[in-house]
Amino acid sequence: MQVLVVNIKVKPSQIEAFRAATLENAFHSKKEPGIARFELLQDQEEPSHFILIEGYRDADAPARHRETPHYAKWKELAEPMMAEPRTRALFDLLT
Repeated sequence: MQVLVVNIKVKPSQIEAFRAATLENAFHSKKEPGIARFELLQDQEEPSHFILIEGYRDADAPARHRETPHYAKWKELAEPMMAEPRTRALFDLLT
């Protein structure tokens, strides 16, 4: 399994709207056959910092995910809410 970790810094005025949009995206993403997990974390000390943890069953699943209508909607809504470009790192799950 591949795990994508995405760090996102949101504009403070957009925290609640970002949470709502991302939770909706997560709800639909979890239904995709190629996704094993899709988690949203919010930093307790810095509430404008979020982390997405996305577990993919195969190497093609991330690309398929980015082609879904719910991802396109999330991207359109969420990107303007970001205080800076998000960062991504892809990992192999070993255990």
